Amino acid sequence: MKISKYLHSCLVFELNGHKLLFDPGKFTFAEGIVSPAMFAEVNSIIITHIHPDHLDTENLKNIANLSGANIYTNEQVGEVLQKAGIAHSVWKDGIHHLGPFKLQAITVVHEPILDNPLPQMTGFLINDQVLHPVDSMEDALFAYEGIELLIMVTMAPFANELRITAFADKLRPKQILPVHDGYAKEFFIKQRYEAYQKHFDRQGIKFNGIYKVGDSITI
Repeated sequence: MKISKYLHSCLVFELNGHKLLFDPGKFTFAEGIVSPAMFAEVNSIIITHIHPDHLDTENLKNIANLSGANIYTNEQVGEVLQKAGIAHSVWKDGIHHLGPFKLQAITVVHEPILDNPLPQMTGFLINDQVLHPVDSMEDALFAYEGIELLIMVTMAPFANELRITAFADKLRPKQILPVHDGYAKEFFIKQRYEAYQKHFDRQGIKFNGIYKVGDSITI
């Protein structure tokens, strides 16, 4: 399974020729480095929640038109997509299959945000190997202790590094793929990822410090 990163929390999972796109949000397209055309060959798209750094309806519509990909999401996002005239399917919690991907949809609680209601948010267990809790670090996720790969928030208005590392240390994944870093300049991301790597090396956890467009790992 190959996982490529396209700024912030936008990821492409690729396996046996099937490309699955997660959360092409506004931060991904903000600087013009990434364009919808770069996702013209995706087969499926998942949107985890309504926050704009994960959902950009204009660019999502362009990607869907270019690729013909089907879009899957939860009820709250579905309401937004319906108003925007974007075809989609609503998933409940449970097991779903897209090509070679087995996806366990899990309702997860978004971390608290200043003066904002918490959105409906769906996390995923992907092929029993990858935990994508999106913007959640709730205790219920410790049920996946020892998972092969954790998709981990690294910086956010709702968290600091002590909170983030404490969560990952307790979850004890074998590897980490960092996301949610679109707030920062490259020099700052590089510096902080060096600090994360040093910390997780001591825990025996591999921190894959990728942040540039199209960088990937394979598990």
